[in-house]
Amino acid sequence: MIGITFALPSESSDLVRQVRQIENVDALLFGQIDGRDVAIVHTGVGAKNCSEQLEILLHKARPEFVITSGFAGAVTDELRVGDLILAENFSDPNLLGLAKEVLRDRKARALKLFTSTSIIDSLPERNKIARESGAAAVDMETGAIVAVCQAHGMPLLSLRAVSDAPNAPFPAPPSVLFDSNLQRTNYGRLISYLFRYPAAIPRLFRFGREISRARASLTDAIVALVKGI
Repeated sequence: MIGITFALPSESSDLVRQVRQIENVDALLFGQIDGRDVAIVHTGVGAKNCSEQLEILLHKARPEFVITSGFAGAVTDELRVGDLILAENFSDPNLLGLAKEVLRDRKARALKLFTSTSIIDSLPERNKIARESGAAAVDMETGAIVAVCQAHGMPLLSLRAVSDAPNAPFPAPPSVLFDSNLQRTNYGRLISYLFRYPAAIPRLFRFGREISRARASLTDAIVALVKGI
């Protein structure tokens, strides 16, 4: 059994469609990929809910190891939307070595990942994280997930696909695109913003296509890891 985490269903939807014999038990999705048992959990965005959801995954599924996956924002110009990142500072060394081999043809890069307490949007914020932490990308969950896994002695592999970057920023302020309290987009707020700033509409559609590309890249990599590790 392999445990796989995502923050939101919007990150996991392509993968879930490939899972066979899927069953929903205690907020976990159980099934098989290429004959191998998997359990998928959605932690929500940010560290607040991660611990509780990870405890459910570890106690109910009892996986051999956990793949924590999802999107990340690049903080350097060397990364593009859809690029794959293996977080070398958060991943079990043995799993990291195997993953690098399995994903060699997909050009996954072992880089440092930074976990933030908020969505990072502005270029100065991205530059500050890159400068002070030496990270190439930022997310909001991996640090908390790692802490739980370490407490249980659970090996973990951190895999992320780049969803936004300095050269491809968000099409609207993060608070418009995602409501952290609701854990989803507040569509009333989004529509109101687009009425005020109609020039953001084509950027929003372009962002949607980029997210789809990042999700497809992530899904392909996870399936390869499930088959190959």
